[in-house]
Amino acid sequence: MSSHSTLRIASYNIQKCVGLDFRRQPQRIMQVIEGMQADIVVLQEADKRLPPRPAALPHFMLDEAGWQIVDLGGAGSLGWHGNAVIWRGDKIDVRKTGHHDLPGLEPRGAVRVEFDTQIGPLRVMGMHLGLLPASRRQQIHQLRRCDEDLDQMPTVWAGDFNEWSRQPVLDHLAPDMRFLPPVPSFPAAQPLGALDRIALGDGLEAVIHGVHKARPAHIASDHLPIWADLRKVA
Repeated sequence: MSSHSTLRIASYNIQKCVGLDFRRQPQRIMQVIEGMQADIVVLQEADKRLPPRPAALPHFMLDEAGWQIVDLGGAGSLGWHGNAVIWRGDKIDVRKTGHHDLPGLEPRGAVRVEFDTQIGPLRVMGMHLGLLPASRRQQIHQLRRCDEDLDQMPTVWAGDFNEWSRQPVLDHLAPDMRFLPPVPSFPAAQPLGALDRIALGDGLEAVIHGVHKARPAHIASDHLPIWADLRKVA
């Protein structure tokens, strides 16, 4: 777990808890989450695909491990549009939550959670962007407009951005956010693409960041999780 002066945030596309062996094993996903020792974890594909979209990662498993689940309004689901946020620790409290529909050919959304944490107030935006470049451009522009309408607060974006390009495409689309250097996270067995990213707004910096490779992450999902230790800066 991070120290009082830092906070560890992680992002993990859990692929509905179906591993590369095509077996649905939520317990493997829990092993990976526990191994990261994060304070806050942003999840993608956390719910099953068909309505009423029940949670792929059972609530009771998270409860038994001491994780709190942010209530994002999905009845029976873990999150909203497959995006979920979990946290634990006695120095973290939820202030406010929300979610945003995102444009594009596929149904996509983003979730927003404002926390009080050991490094101060923190807004976390969790997202899973579209497969098409045009959709991703529209979605990032929409997220920037959402940020502009909110009170100022140190903000972190985390999720599966689905961007394969090795060029700084995301940096150009959201110049007010600083994307941490990419680390390959997909496919999990032999990662080539840095599809999973973390970006920081003003008032935050990453002490260290990386990709979590410890077993069974290589098979639990088709993505490896990423993480960053954050601290507040003036």
